Amino acid sequence: MKNSHRLFVAVALVGVFASASLALADHSWGGYHWARTANPFTIKLGDNVSSAWDAYLAQTSSDWTASSVIDTAIVAGGTNATKGRNTPKNCLPTNGRAEVCNAKYGSNGWLGIAQVWVSGTHITQGAVKMNDTYFNTSSYNTPAWRNLVMCQEVGHVLGLDHQDEDFSNVALGTCMDYTSDPTPNQHPNQHDYDMLEEIYAHLDTTTTVSHSVASLPADTDNSDPKAWGREIERSVDGRASLFELDLGKGKKVFTHVFWAEPREGHAH
Repeated sequence: MKNSHRLFVAVALVGVFASASLALADHSWGGYHWARTANPFTIKLGDNVSSAWDAYLAQTSSDWTASSVIDTAIVAGGTNATKGRNTPKNCLPTNGRAEVCNAKYGSNGWLGIAQVWVSGTHITQGAVKMNDTYFNTSSYNTPAWRNLVMCQEVGHVLGLDHQDEDFSNVALGTCMDYTSDPTPNQHPNQHDYDMLEEIYAHLDTTTTVSHSVASLPADTDNSDPKAWGREIERSVDGRASLFELDLGKGKKVFTHVFWAEPREGHAH
């Protein structure tokens, strides 16, 4: 009986750990990915950030370049090179790359957002925004918070979802984890790199990693939650974390949201 009991316990524990590993490894969002014809490939990150963010963008680029299938390269920002209404605050996207911006976007509840444009299952462009309205406060003006949010939003643009969305769970040691303590979650972990290898295991016959002009009109404001379309996912604490805007003909915009703590003015 003792041996049978021990065997049952061992099998049960193996099942628990296997399930946990599967849950951690499976954090693609919808299978969306950049089309490309070879690995590794390079995603350009347009640098539209101020000097206060330069080190964190550089750290994030270095972190994700550690993947075996993706390299990232920081290039001149598209908003900085364009006159008119395309400013870092608007942060309009550019085909074939991700623009990264910071500005005072207001007390709208979010610390950072990642917006990803897709055609079918292929990512065509992205925009990452850091909200200095909150990062200029004592609660969030720390290296740990800046690293975490920058790393997570760029991770979304690469095709990753969160590994865990329960703020009360033990930290997983990855920036793709929701947490109230950013200290252990400032960088990707091995599960993130494994997931990227799985997402990009196949090759495509065409590529969406190329430079072109912005695909939205210059007066489009995609920073306002009212413009994000329908809510399609909520985190464990009940806050909307993913929105979908259907543009028709298989084209959509997804907005991943990293909300500020309720004490910082978030009303949801």
